[in-house]
Amino acid sequence: MDAIPSPHLEASLQHDTERIRKRVCEMGGLVAKALEESSQALFNRQGAVAYSVILRDQKIDDLEQEIDRLCLEFLVRQQPVAGSLRFAYATIKINQELERIGDYAASIAHEALILNSMDISIDYSDFRKLAEVAVKMLDKAVRAFLEENSDLAWDTIKEDDATSTLRDDINETLILLRERDKLPMEAMTSLMTVARRYERASNQSANICEESLYMCTGKFMKHLGTEVFRVLFVDETNSCTTQIAEAVGNSLQFENFIFSSAGIEPKRVDEQTVQFLQDKGIDITNKITKSVAHIPNLEHYHVVIAFSKTAKKVFPPPPTRTIGMRWKVKDPSEFNGSEAEKEEAYENTFNYLKEQVQDLVQAFLGEQKSQTNPIE
Repeated sequence: MDAIPSPHLEASLQHDTERIRKRVCEMGGLVAKALEESSQALFNRQGAVAYSVILRDQKIDDLEQEIDRLCLEFLVRQQPVAGSLRFAYATIKINQELERIGDYAASIAHEALILNSMDISIDYSDFRKLAEVAVKMLDKAVRAFLEENSDLAWDTIKEDDATSTLRDDINETLILLRERDKLPMEAMTSLMTVARRYERASNQSANICEESLYMCTGKFMKHLGTEVFRVLFVDETNSCTTQIAEAVGNSLQFENFIFSSAGIEPKRVDEQTVQFLQDKGIDITNKITKSVAHIPNLEHYHVVIAFSKTAKKVFPPPPTRTIGMRWKVKDPSEFNGSEAEKEEAYENTFNYLKEQVQDLVQAFLGEQKSQTNPIE
């Protein structure tokens, strides 16, 4: 028979838990303030505010170390089990995520100083939307943890994908302005960095929610049946076959699947590819090719599919949970023949990729089902 904890031990456990919660709450407040003020510095051209964010980043780093120390002391002194143990481990992870968001805020402040020194006019409307999402997600993520609110955590995680779409829209606009000589290269680079930092802040908030779900349920997100599966297609240029693969995957509208594509040395999207997909009812007119070098954390993708031997070099090195695959796909844009033969080549590639994507999704869903309902 298990021993019943004494009232003294219960009180001690509760005291230590509350002390850690208060520090996490303080940490969340500091990070939220840094994110809000870095945006203020950027949008309102306030250099003093930017410097203040940068100087206060050390306080966030110091608090991260204190929370880590408190959690380790908690583990040693209390020797927690079950929910209390999950609380300690989740807090350690969440503490790291918050510190990273603080770093992103400081980075935005640095870029604000660079941009504010330029004599240029910038439309920040989309950046404001991205910043607003990032700040709101952070607030909800911290509350979900402190309140042990799994419903709030789920709702916040679902908001994360919208940030990638917003950032892609911003990057497409910036590239277009640069091509028309309406934006200096240095400004475009800084603005892309800012957009990426906001997106990553939102990603980290989603990670905080995943840790909160683990703390509340004892299960990792992937075991709860609503994991989002991310698939990345990679080739040399991201101008034809990987664009078709991404378009096919997303057009099939599989729930909880997101398909993306990138190239090692991206070129413009092939015009005939755009027209072919448009005839299929898929509009990629405004699609901008993406460099795989600009995709951080490839290990966050469940599957990376290479369309060439060279593209296989981007596979995340072991140890990793990412599955690397090679699909031998002929690039129809490089086909030499009559227009009718080239159209047939596009059709064959489209059908091949559609079949492969459907098989891949079916395999994923079947594997997930078998893990959820193992054969006894």
